[in-house]
Amino acid sequence: MKKSIFLLIICGFLTVSSFSQNLQSPEQFLGYEIGTQFTRHAEVVNYFKQVAENSNLVEYTTYGKTNENRPLTYAIISSEENLKNIEEIRKNHLNNTGVSTNNSGNKADKAIVWLSYNVHGNEASSTEAAMQTVYELVTNKKEWLENTVVILDPCINPDGRDRYANWYNQVKATPYNASPLAAEHNEPWPGGRPNHYLFDLNRDWAWATQVETKNRLKIYNSWMPHIHVDFHEQGINDPYYFAPAAEPFHEIITPFQRDFQTEIGKNHAKYFDENGWLYFTKERFDLLYPSYGDTYPTYMGAIGMTYEQAGNGEAGLGIQTSEGYELTLVDRVAHHLTTGLSTVEIASKNVEKLNSEFNKFYQNDQLSYKSYALNGSPDKIAALKSLLDLHEIKYGSTNSGKIKGFNYSQNKQADFNTNETTLVINTDQPKGKMVKVLFEPNTKLTDSLTYDITAWSLPYAYGFEAVASNKLLNLNNTRSITAVNNTTSNASAYISKWDSMEDARFLAALLKEGIKVRYSTLEFVNGDQKFKPGSLIITKSDNKTFNDFSNKIIEIANEHGRQLTAANSGFSKSGPDFGSSEIKIINQPRIGVLRGEGVSSLSFGEIWHFFEKDLHYPITPIDTDYFKNIDFSLIDVLVIPSGRYNSILNKEALKNIKTWVQEGGKVIAMGNAVGSFAGEEGFNLKENKPEVKKDTSATANLIPYATREREGIKKLITGSIVKTTLDNTHPMAFGYGDTYFSLKLSSDSYSYLSKGYNIAYLKDSPEIISGFAGNEATKNMKNSMIFGEETMGSGSVIYMVDNPLFRAFWENGKLFFVNAVFFVNNENYRLKI
Repeated sequence: MKKSIFLLIICGFLTVSSFSQNLQSPEQFLGYEIGTQFTRHAEVVNYFKQVAENSNLVEYTTYGKTNENRPLTYAIISSEENLKNIEEIRKNHLNNTGVSTNNSGNKADKAIVWLSYNVHGNEASSTEAAMQTVYELVTNKKEWLENTVVILDPCINPDGRDRYANWYNQVKATPYNASPLAAEHNEPWPGGRPNHYLFDLNRDWAWATQVETKNRLKIYNSWMPHIHVDFHEQGINDPYYFAPAAEPFHEIITPFQRDFQTEIGKNHAKYFDENGWLYFTKERFDLLYPSYGDTYPTYMGAIGMTYEQAGNGEAGLGIQTSEGYELTLVDRVAHHLTTGLSTVEIASKNVEKLNSEFNKFYQNDQLSYKSYALNGSPDKIAALKSLLDLHEIKYGSTNSGKIKGFNYSQNKQADFNTNETTLVINTDQPKGKMVKVLFEPNTKLTDSLTYDITAWSLPYAYGFEAVASNKLLNLNNTRSITAVNNTTSNASAYISKWDSMEDARFLAALLKEGIKVRYSTLEFVNGDQKFKPGSLIITKSDNKTFNDFSNKIIEIANEHGRQLTAANSGFSKSGPDFGSSEIKIINQPRIGVLRGEGVSSLSFGEIWHFFEKDLHYPITPIDTDYFKNIDFSLIDVLVIPSGRYNSILNKEALKNIKTWVQEGGKVIAMGNAVGSFAGEEGFNLKENKPEVKKDTSATANLIPYATREREGIKKLITGSIVKTTLDNTHPMAFGYGDTYFSLKLSSDSYSYLSKGYNIAYLKDSPEIISGFAGNEATKNMKNSMIFGEETMGSGSVIYMVDNPLFRAFWENGKLFFVNAVFFVNNENYRLKI
């Protein structure tokens, strides 16, 4: 018996020794010192696989794939004993928050630290540091793992990283050239920062529009870490930033979260001071906008932090800074390695405190608003429920009745009627603080100097009638109704409503199948049913070539959950008959979208993603390199994303565009691209110029230098919600009421169109519903156009001053864009070459 035990001990020793001997450092595995070249994502994955295969302290898993089919991965790093019991540790931790109740009876007694690297693809030093970090943890820092679980995502954005790394490895000099003028320090459009669809993944945590985010949230919400760090890079002349963060802090952030950030920052400072490395804290990076990699975890109870190393895509392997020293990738990796390890160290020393305070965060009885009640179409409710499901936020319905509270549409305290379809989200749930952040009518701003937008309230973003109540509403289970259509052989047409993106996707699917569709410009009654303007009408007469017309229409409608109304006759009791000129055909438009140098990559990405992933309708990207030589007869619609077009939309280009528009083409200009047409010959658009006060000796240039930035924001709008007036008789506003809450991202202001149509506009007293708008910028918004159509010959130029596709989360704006593409001036058939 003793001999058997002895043999087991020896075998265990040999197994551990085998692990240790086979485990390779990053340098040994890759064949070069970390920081001397950029590692392709596939090799990063291979390295982590090697570590997991040769260490009993690491589990490595794939949690999804990117748009370009690269794996999304994460490692769980802890002691051997902890990994054997990792599921129990996870459940105990979630039980401590109330998110899960597994009744195990065991106490949460581990710290959970999540380290996220390379969310911006060209901030590439962090993934290099991730490989060194996992190696250090399982070799030299194993004692921290006894009471700590580290979850490490080595690369959040593999597509962006490889775009950058592959480009850099192609163009760099050997040895590298440190001059900022060298090609290796000047990335081509669109750069490696965004993902495949050119989205900034560090702005997508809350909205979860991208495949990377959707997949990551499933894992994140199954762990809910105590600490989350997002590793970044910033300008080459800024050394290193770490917590504590800058003001403003959202009001739900607890004193413990703020204090513990400082404790972590002081630990980092100790190591940086020892090494003679510069750093700064409490500046620039605030904790307000909820969709960052630091704020989202913070609002879920974690100590959420951003660490910013000098570098980004400009730095390469080494670059000469303006301060006279060379910034190298080796140095950048060392800094990120140090803060990552320092974070784990502090967590390991504060396990009991982290668990205790984490539990307190999930006690939400102190929140003033107890319930948010929302009325809207079933499609809008379904869309919001899908988002809430991603965040594992609970919701329900309520009983019919009247409640008092803050009414979002009226922007004041008022009564609100509920019914059995009203969606209710209460704050008396574990994630109640996140509910407050996402639904509160107006975020409290302790400082107007912020890093991003200052308004995002979901009732406005999704277009709900809503109320925030101080009373807790009782919840019932919500019901989902699935539309089922049956074939009607004698139907002369089918009619479908128009007020949501689901309706838009249905239209796109019909058009792609070659099915001809009409829409009504006026209200009409067919049979005994009333239909609003914009309603889709699919007639048998228009689709004579389809032998199985009814079956095909119903098949597509059922796929998209659309409830059709069968019309036995084209004769309307009131309003236009189906053959009226007010029932317009929707031609299948050929859409070109401008991309390339001068175009905002983010804006192009929003449009590209919208068509491919949201609407499922094809587009033709057109590069600015050859735009001046394109054959305009090959497209019907030209979408111009936000961008800077001084050299691209010159007088000759504008002349060509104008000629094409007059012949029936359509331009949709978005964001600051609108300004390219202002004041130009042949275009009606005029910019609103702010009043310029003449300087006197008493006021000229006497603003103190220290207050220059704060003075400047008087002229800015940083993502505020404004209430606009709508002309909902115009096809671009079909599916909307007479007002629209727009997310205003800039202070750009244009006069009403004197020729054409002002579809959404601000009157003499612009109403800022939520967020920050400088007083000078607000004054300049008076009597300004938000959405407008300028007719020109047989075509149109559509101006969208505010971007309805912003970050793909402003759901209620998307139908404006669809209407602009399919409804506005699209009925004249043009021969396709």
